[in-house]
Amino acid sequence: MLKKALCAGLALFLGACSHTDDFQRPELPVPTQWPARADASGQDLQASLDWEHYFVDPRLHALIALALQNNRDLRIAVARVQEARAQYGIVGADRFPNLSLGASATAGATPPDLSGTGTELNGQRYDLALNTLSYEVDFWGRIAGLTEAARDRYLASEEARKVARLSLIADVAVAYFSLLQSEELLTLARATTAARAQSLDVVQKGRDIGAAYDFEVEEATGSLEAARSAQATLENQRDNAQNQLDYLIGNAAQSDLPQGLALDAQGLDTPLAAGLPSQVLLQRPDVIGAEQRLRAAHADIGAARAAFLPKVLLTAGAGVASAGLANLFNGSAWNFEPSITLPLFDAGKLSSGVDMAQARKVIAVAEYEKTIQVAFREVANLLSVRSSLALQARSAEIGERAQLRRLEIVRARQNAGLTGVLEVLDGERELLAARQLRVQLRRAQLEASAQLFKALGGGA
Repeated sequence: MLKKALCAGLALFLGACSHTDDFQRPELPVPTQWPARADASGQDLQASLDWEHYFVDPRLHALIALALQNNRDLRIAVARVQEARAQYGIVGADRFPNLSLGASATAGATPPDLSGTGTELNGQRYDLALNTLSYEVDFWGRIAGLTEAARDRYLASEEARKVARLSLIADVAVAYFSLLQSEELLTLARATTAARAQSLDVVQKGRDIGAAYDFEVEEATGSLEAARSAQATLENQRDNAQNQLDYLIGNAAQSDLPQGLALDAQGLDTPLAAGLPSQVLLQRPDVIGAEQRLRAAHADIGAARAAFLPKVLLTAGAGVASAGLANLFNGSAWNFEPSITLPLFDAGKLSSGVDMAQARKVIAVAEYEKTIQVAFREVANLLSVRSSLALQARSAEIGERAQLRRLEIVRARQNAGLTGVLEVLDGERELLAARQLRVQLRRAQLEASAQLFKALGGGA
């Protein structure tokens, strides 16, 4: 009776140690609907979220393709995926026996005074064996748990590669739109500089004939120099934007690229139906990667618990052996060495391993929930930004048309002799500021759309 009770108690103990609850995805720690300001109504984007469909500029397509081919950060991410895949293969190999084929030859001679027979002894031995070295029978799932954790970490690294790819695509688009903005603003600045140089020439000639005053000449001179300074600043910004784009595409040659589109022709301002937060967030690669790391931490707990249980090792070998090479295959030899070990005392090492695995799972849960919260904030902010920028852009277009009409009226009054050059210069400055604002808002709209492509998962 005592033996039966001990066996039953041992079985219950071993079963409790080896049991690991099935993985369950935590509840989403975010609201079930987007905030009211985050306008998510409109066209369903999920069917066309691939970057080749989302972006319409053929030149941008070519630049993104170059970046995906040459960017060093993306190469690092791909290499890390390959590293994780190799680690998964290493751990998974422990689930199978390791077989090796070994051959050996031994020859020896013993002098007469040591042989015990008074005569010299000569010996030869030849062996050929197929061995399996210490194969652990995975009764309790310890190796399976380690393999599952390695697989989940490999999958997480694959999601990290997708995150890097998405970020690169969005960064190239943002850099390209910044370059287009710099070029359009630089075109405006050059036209303004030329116009103000012409105005200064007209005012100087008017002063020479007594039709203008010195303060008007100084005002026109100051306006010209301000335009030249602004042009130099924009040239530097254009160069910086080009350098950033070159860096992202790996400084690859950009010759023979297709003609690009202007900012106003880029599209990307169609209202989006982002869907429910759960539909959007759970398809983002960073959220999927966080979940895979959480699954790996869960599997580590099972492997740590299984370390308490007995380990069954099988060592076996089979082959042939002979004293002569000619008759090597006439004799057979084999060995079989099963062993079982049960940890009894390790000063708390195994229990600390379980505690560490459980603590790491708590960390993984928190990181998973934080990733989802950050993703929710990013999407909600970008949806709100797009709505706000759309309103600002419409106001900027109306304002630009009003300033253009005002300048036309002022110039007509100047031609009629009803006003002077200062009012014309003031009108030109206001129109330039309105046009610059419109270009900047358009670039901001496109940047927000590129970032939203990334935030929605980008078809990853």
